[in-house]
Amino acid sequence: MPDSFSTRRHFLQDASIAGAGLLAPALAFASPQKPPAHDKTKGEDISPAEDLMREHGVLNRILLIYDDHLRMLAAKQTFDGSILVTAADIIRHFVEDYHEKLEEDFLFPRFRKAGKQVKLVDTLLAQHKAGRELTAQIRELAALPTLKYVTDKGASDAEKLTDALRAFLRMYRPHEAREDTVLFPAFRSIVSPHEYDALGDDFEKKEDELFGDEGFFKVVDQVAELEKKLGIYDLSQFTPK
Repeated sequence: MPDSFSTRRHFLQDASIAGAGLLAPALAFASPQKPPAHDKTKGEDISPAEDLMREHGVLNRILLIYDDHLRMLAAKQTFDGSILVTAADIIRHFVEDYHEKLEEDFLFPRFRKAGKQVKLVDTLLAQHKAGRELTAQIRELAALPTLKYVTDKGASDAEKLTDALRAFLRMYRPHEAREDTVLFPAFRSIVSPHEYDALGDDFEKKEDELFGDEGFFKVVDQVAELEKKLGIYDLSQFTPK
């Protein structure tokens, strides 16, 4: 029977920089990653679809972090659970409490009112709810001081965490792909140009309110730090040899 990760979290209680109530303060003091000069910045207009799609980029990078933890779990490899806790906290605060709330408050009601993509909206909303439940499970299991691989009663902690990560990955990759290719492109057609532009401003104001000036880039920096700790930051390692 493998080591049950008894030594992997000696500092876990203080490690998550993005815990409940802590993400916004942490972001306020983070040093933002400045975009290249040709990228859109806060001084330029960012459309609602562009804003939501770049936030999907953050989600995708967290999914890669989840992938790496699945690899370690399959190999029964010890790992620092605080990294997974922090990743789940970013999902909770940036994706679920911010990004998905934008969709639920500003996009979904307009599609229902227009009678367009209603079945898709219903499915996406149900998946948001399921995703929040999975995030809670992932965070709870990742925060355990000892992650057991073997148990006499039902599934082990490691098996439960593996199942939760797999379910999250299986759901969110098609979820965000359908939004990017169907829902977001259709959104412009159901609102006036003025309303569409105004919503872009509303999204930026909400982001600033929750995460501070250039909050998006601060979140990107947080994710990059987790990638570096796992050794998956260098993009060239994913190039086929």
